[in-house]
Amino acid sequence: MKEKDESAAPRAPRAKAARGDKAAAAPISKDLVFRIFRDNPGKVFAYRQLSRRLGVTTKEQREDIFNHLKALKKAGLLTLLQNDDYRLTDAGAAQAATEPASGRKTRRNEREPFAATGRRGGRPVETEFGQDPVVHRRREAGFDFPDADEPTTTRRRVRHEEAGETITGTVALATDKYAFVISEESEQDVRVFTDKLRFAMHGDTVRLRLRGSRDGRPVGDVVEVLNRVRPELVGRLHMQGGIGFVKPDNRKVYFDVFVPYENLHGAVHGEKVLVRIAEFPENDAGHLPVGEVVRSFGQAGQNEAEINAIMAEFGLPFEFPAEVEEESEGIPMEIPQSEIERRRDFRNVTTFTIDPVDAKDFDDALSIQQLENGHWEIGVHIADVTHYVRPGMALEKEARYRATSVYLVDRVIPMLPERLSNGLCSLRPHEDKLTFSAVFELDEKGKLYNSWFGKTIIHSDRRFAYEEAQERIEGLEADYTAEIQLMNSIAKKLCAARFKQGAISFETQEVKFKLDEQGKPLYVFVKERKDAHKMIEEFMLLANRKVAEFVFKLKNRKPRFTMVYRVHDAPDEERLQNFALFAQKFGHQLDLTNPKKLSNELNDLSSEVVGRPEQNVIQTLAIRTMAKATYTTDPRGHFGLAFDHYSHFTSPIRRYPDMMAHRLLEHYLEGGKNVEVEPIEEECKHSSEREKLAANAERASIKYKQVEFLQDRIGDTFTGVVSGLTEWGLYVEIEENKCEGMVRVADIPGDFFELDKDNYRLVGQRTKRIIQFGDEMQVVVKAANLLDRTIDFELVDDRPDFVKNREREERNAGRESRRGYRPERSGGKRRR
Repeated sequence: MKEKDESAAPRAPRAKAARGDKAAAAPISKDLVFRIFRDNPGKVFAYRQLSRRLGVTTKEQREDIFNHLKALKKAGLLTLLQNDDYRLTDAGAAQAATEPASGRKTRRNEREPFAATGRRGGRPVETEFGQDPVVHRRREAGFDFPDADEPTTTRRRVRHEEAGETITGTVALATDKYAFVISEESEQDVRVFTDKLRFAMHGDTVRLRLRGSRDGRPVGDVVEVLNRVRPELVGRLHMQGGIGFVKPDNRKVYFDVFVPYENLHGAVHGEKVLVRIAEFPENDAGHLPVGEVVRSFGQAGQNEAEINAIMAEFGLPFEFPAEVEEESEGIPMEIPQSEIERRRDFRNVTTFTIDPVDAKDFDDALSIQQLENGHWEIGVHIADVTHYVRPGMALEKEARYRATSVYLVDRVIPMLPERLSNGLCSLRPHEDKLTFSAVFELDEKGKLYNSWFGKTIIHSDRRFAYEEAQERIEGLEADYTAEIQLMNSIAKKLCAARFKQGAISFETQEVKFKLDEQGKPLYVFVKERKDAHKMIEEFMLLANRKVAEFVFKLKNRKPRFTMVYRVHDAPDEERLQNFALFAQKFGHQLDLTNPKKLSNELNDLSSEVVGRPEQNVIQTLAIRTMAKATYTTDPRGHFGLAFDHYSHFTSPIRRYPDMMAHRLLEHYLEGGKNVEVEPIEEECKHSSEREKLAANAERASIKYKQVEFLQDRIGDTFTGVVSGLTEWGLYVEIEENKCEGMVRVADIPGDFFELDKDNYRLVGQRTKRIIQFGDEMQVVVKAANLLDRTIDFELVDDRPDFVKNREREERNAGRESRRGYRPERSGGKRRR
């Protein structure tokens, strides 16, 4: 009997598939297949990509797609390139052939919207600076993180739109009341109220009729939904008389989904489910979309149900296809002697890994040896994933699609199967491993004399946890103490040189959880970055930068050799001015008159706020103000790191762009010619999008666990700082665990408060008391709702009871005297 490998990484458990007959899945229409090509002219789609987009689950659906592709090819609308890759033959003819008939009735959603909860909509500052900070596993500077904003496109400037004109754009849901349609044909995003959206969802492509403006912003009605990117929703199933309704988890989704009994497939009341919408009503007066339960995750509120629901909500895979697992199992463990002979051998050089204590996928190692001239040779050795994962393999296609590993609170959703990520490619101690290395000759002052890049073989002598390495840095006399202390000293010199060149030091704080065996959080804490973390980070930054510079300088004129770069643009001037005004409210001055000294100004601000209540708010908003780092073939440089050229080379086990960088570097080292730009740029865009999706899923899992943590602490008092302000509430972030909740403005004791948007503060009408960002507050946990992933606080009120009772009576009297006040619509429970 095979012994279980205790070093295996935590895997995403498989959610149970929907119960019932799989043959009941809806057929795939030819028009649905063709629209994917029509809406993406010039783009190549393989059969597997189409299957993923269309959510294929049955053999019948797979046959539908094959038959439609053959028919469309025979009709001359699609061209077969190679294997099973197809593209549109003629975009213009295709558009004309599928032009929708005129005179189609517009839909009107007459259904009563969800009851107001006082939580819908974005915060004013959130609108300006973006979403919550990303918390994810990384080895580069904390500044370098994926964009989490709503999707945007570059728009050309055109004339002001006239009422009646139609344009095409992409839907970005803002709240359950309205969305924005982003279009290259419009100077401004067009607001569309949800009763005019024709059930379009986030990311869908629509044709829109403009109908004037409102509050200075163009408004319109959706005429037709041209492409539905993912007609699936995750939500809680409610049963009424044998039929079901799914209420979506995403609070921006403005409609429920009706599920007939025959489409429930055994799902029961109260379960979290994934529902695929099979029918969008043409005449929606009183009608809802009709769907079918695809997966049941279990009763809402349970850990497995909620985490699996988050995975489904963001379209994350639950398992690898069988052919991918089989292919990974078929790769031999032994390294042929012929392969060793073609590599530079580092097996006799001191080598070790430093990773988190619970890590299983070791994708980087460091080696160190002294040269005859007294300098030090430090090798950054990276797992040679592309030696095992070759173009054309099922493994390669799956890695390209996933593009990144996803680190949820209680599990990893890996980019590569476990046998590769934790076995073949992982640089485990006391094993020969194939690597792709960047080797540097440095002196003890951090001066770089020489660089070498190439394929290697290593043998790691020791696996360190960060805590063990930190002990040696702090003076513990043990194995490899001298080597680690020397490397740490050199790393600090490299870091100082970066900041002298203009690197920016803002970082977000990473939240970590201690979970019990059932996944329940025992406590939450903020991860502390010490010298051991920073040392590893500096050598990874050095490798990434020098690889990018090497490829860029291979050719001294345009077109340069194609490479995958990680770029980060300089911040937008207007957003920077807004941030400077915001920082000024806390007494911090930013001089923006000299762009060359901008990084110095930001670094000075970062130092000023350390240890102050507003530290996290200021640093988080500073990062949101910056442009977002993305992947591209355009070597525009990295503003935050102050590098002219930067790539991602050091994490190929968990990032597909690193695999692309490895292949390109190997190709050029072997004397290969320049690689075509367009396919690489397409993969860069895909990887950037997948990275954003992963970051959003990670954020959702963190929020869920924070709510779960506070659920057992109702009535407890915590110290926090004001982290957000809206007309209906103020958000407070608890200092010790970064859990954020809301205090309703109407419940703030001692006065009635109004939002002063221009100054980011609440002002008391009578006392003129001011509440603003960064103010320290004592809060009591009032409620923690796992289903909504929301936390409610109330401010500590030490006044006498008779004063509080009198104020409560006055507030209630004031509410009931308002014009049109109705208790059942005030956000509270309906009176019966």
